[in-house]
Amino acid sequence: MQIIPAIDIIEGKCVRLTQGDYQQKKVYNENPLEVAKAFEGAGIQRLHLVDLDGARAKHIVNWKVLEQIAGKTSLTIDFGGGLKTDKDAEIAFNSGAQQITGGSIAIKDRSTFEGWLERFGRDKIILGADVKEEKIAVSGWQETTETHLFDFLKDYRKQGIQYVICTDISKDGLLQGTSLELYQKIREQFPDLLLIASGGVSSIDDIEALLELNCYGAIIGKAIYEGKIDLKTLHRYIEH
Repeated sequence: MQIIPAIDIIEGKCVRLTQGDYQQKKVYNENPLEVAKAFEGAGIQRLHLVDLDGARAKHIVNWKVLEQIAGKTSLTIDFGGGLKTDKDAEIAFNSGAQQITGGSIAIKDRSTFEGWLERFGRDKIILGADVKEEKIAVSGWQETTETHLFDFLKDYRKQGIQYVICTDISKDGLLQGTSLELYQKIREQFPDLLLIASGGVSSIDDIEALLELNCYGAIIGKAIYEGKIDLKTLHRYIEH
């Protein structure tokens, strides 16, 4: 299983929100590159980089941070947050992202998102499925749609989607454990999807449980920043 730390960016700084609420923002480091280098130094190979300013502005904003981390580390970066147009996607890839994540766009502008699958390749595009009570949420989680998660996944599986990041909003940033039942259902219904679990990972036990479910990856954010999970402890889960 891939261990994927998250760096969320607001105004060029490394922050974490609680349940996607911009009012509940905590700055952990003024220098995201420093954080990325610490991850790399611990043997981490992948990074989930989220442009929270971009998510709010509905276009890419913090591409310079992406460029800096991509240029000065060897981390494999997936980048998301506010990617809405072909130009946004191009900027992200040109700035060093190996993959990009589309969430809101996959609901609101299907033709553009499906165009990315064709143009950039299915291995480069991750479907972002942010979920509240099994319904898809969009626009930085400000809006819950009537689209059911399993219909959404089934639909995009037909379009050739391979990678999915699924975040249970009710768990995110609370350090109270992850959405195992939900992930188990996804694994049962879509065994060939490369499922990346996100939200609520708070301990090594959570990682073990996701490993048991055979998830492709686990995104870890606040638990690392708050010292609940030590980077040294993660070392044994990292493929060398």
